[in-house]
Amino acid sequence: MNSAKYGGIWRVLYVVLLGQLVSFSMALMSFNASLSANLGVDAPFTLAFCSYSSIALVFGTVFLYRRQKLQISWYWYILLAFVDVQGSFLVNKAYEFSSITSVTILDCWTVVWVIILTRIVLGTRYSLWQFFGAALCVTGLCLVLLSDSGVGGGGGSNPILGDVLVIAGTCFFALSNVGEEYVVKKVGRVEVLAMFGVFGTLVSIMEMYPFLLKGQYSLFSYCYEFYCL
Repeated sequence: MNSAKYGGIWRVLYVVLLGQLVSFSMALMSFNASLSANLGVDAPFTLAFCSYSSIALVFGTVFLYRRQKLQISWYWYILLAFVDVQGSFLVNKAYEFSSITSVTILDCWTVVWVIILTRIVLGTRYSLWQFFGAALCVTGLCLVLLSDSGVGGGGGSNPILGDVLVIAGTCFFALSNVGEEYVVKKVGRVEVLAMFGVFGTLVSIMEMYPFLLKGQYSLFSYCYEFYCL
């Protein structure tokens, strides 16, 4: 009995630690995007490309090693990747107009949209405590919007525009996350993440190409700090 109890405690701690690791990784990515914007590097698609190519490299290698066959048609993965890339673009673009604090906090709007979509699409049921937590989240987000609208003063060149971009990006992220959850439950995470990374990389390159034609092909030559990212 005690061993089962301690096993449950360790599982909870393990999940909490993994969550903190994910939070730390996301904080580093936010800092990366914010620093790039502060350095004058307008490269939201490039930042997205780096993220998706890293996912493709890791999980694509595992997928090939296992010699698995796709269990879901590839065009569904393209659709999911396209939606997620738009979210990444909007959120990364927001760093040019708003502060890293506002963008990071408003990015939590994804939780609200996910609750709504999973309830409608997947039929997921939530407890009162979960709704209470979501309500607290929304309250904090409203305070950020009030601050950026001038009540408390917001950071960035155009905080309101930045906030709108983030909230729009969270809508795309929510659609992508719900789609991923649905697919992962059917085929497992390795195939989903591998295809997500591959098609996310391809979509990022295709959407980055027009900017390269306009003369932004030298975007990596702005400054030494960008190379260090």
